[in-house]
Amino acid sequence: MAKELSRLRQLVGREGRIHQHASLGEVEGSWAQSVELINDLIADLVQPTSEMARVIGSVATGDLSQTMALELDGRPLQGEFLRTAQTVNTMVNQLSSFASEVTRVAREVGTDGKSGGQAHVRGVAGTWKNLTDNVNLMASNLTNQVRNIAAVTTAVANGDLARKISGTMGAMR
Repeated sequence: MAKELSRLRQLVGREGRIHQHASLGEVEGSWAQSVELINDLIADLVQPTSEMARVIGSVATGDLSQTMALELDGRPLQGEFLRTAQTVNTMVNQLSSFASEVTRVAREVGTDGKSGGQAHVRGVAGTWKNLTDNVNLMASNLTNQVRNIAAVTTAVANGDLARKISGTMGAMR
């Protein structure tokens, strides 16, 4: 048994070969029960890990529709498995919300010509907040430039040739 546990520790725990199982050959009684319990333990540890890898792999390929199940095989996740699943799902939801808002603002301001569009993403921090702030700054600058171009165009149409746009963020002079 010790030799088999050492083998599993190396293969599963260190090499990540998660589909390995304990085997002592033809055994009965408490030895057979011990092998079954070890294999069940491996499966219980591997299942949430595989589920997390599936979701993170989806995110890496741009699919933000996948989340981790909070229940596996009819039983709710608990402890660190639950905490990890909730963290992964929060990450996916925030990325999805961020992507939706950036897409919306880009479409409204850049394509539809709607002035003043701003992205609103709740709960983001760090890099995601910085990106959201930068998207909002870009949208605001674009809106200001378009408004200034419109004001100058209107002034020219009305015969006022003194108005022009300076090179700094579309400020009008």
